[in-house]
Amino acid sequence: MMSCRSSAPPERKPWNTAQRGTQAVLLFLAGILLSAAPLCASKKDAKQKDNLVQYVARIESNRPAVAPTLGTCWIDSGPMASLSSDYKAAVVGDVITIMVAHNLTSSNAGDVSTARTYSASSGINSLPGRIKTGGVNSLLGLQSAETLAGKAAADSSSSLTTTLAGRVVAVVAGGNLVIEAERVINMNHEKQTIKLRGLVRRGDIGPGNTVASNNIGDLELEIKGKGVVSNGVRPPNPVVRALMRILNF
Repeated sequence: MMSCRSSAPPERKPWNTAQRGTQAVLLFLAGILLSAAPLCASKKDAKQKDNLVQYVARIESNRPAVAPTLGTCWIDSGPMASLSSDYKAAVVGDVITIMVAHNLTSSNAGDVSTARTYSASSGINSLPGRIKTGGVNSLLGLQSAETLAGKAAADSSSSLTTTLAGRVVAVVAGGNLVIEAERVINMNHEKQTIKLRGLVRRGDIGPGNTVASNNIGDLELEIKGKGVVSNGVRPPNPVVRALMRILNF
């Protein structure tokens, strides 16, 4: 004979006040995190948008102002005004390609050699009478020799080859163009900045709207980096150098 027993589910113990408070705090923090996530994303998007707006505004600010026309059908900046002109940089705001090819090698050598010899002696060769001078024939003898030989040599070499695009920022008297270029590269926690500025003749601009760096007058070229690689090769500050000297590094 089989008998079936029905067992009631175990009763849950009621939560105490501490457990309820902990649950409330966790729910509150979860709500804050869920509500803050879209806000952070929106702030990030707004920041990127602001950066883009600032970038476009900075680019637009370098464009030359177009002179208004007073009731004429001819417009200097119209499409029909440049039928016979080429695409080389000529006015403020035009883009130009710069071919940077910088090679510098210097050598300096020097050789110095000197020699000097000094000798002096004093004594008595004769005395009155028949006194012999053998004992006092040589009273004092001095000799000195000095030799100096030195050599020095110094070699320096630097090379840079790159291509970057810049823009015309001014046109000076005589028709020469003042160009300026800047390139900023951020890669693997390393920031590299290249800045160039100089004076270009219109005749030195090649068919491809390019100009070589050795044809740029008053050239100013600056290359600087910031990051893990630059910090590794940059000399430390005076305090660190003093500590390294004390610790014999």
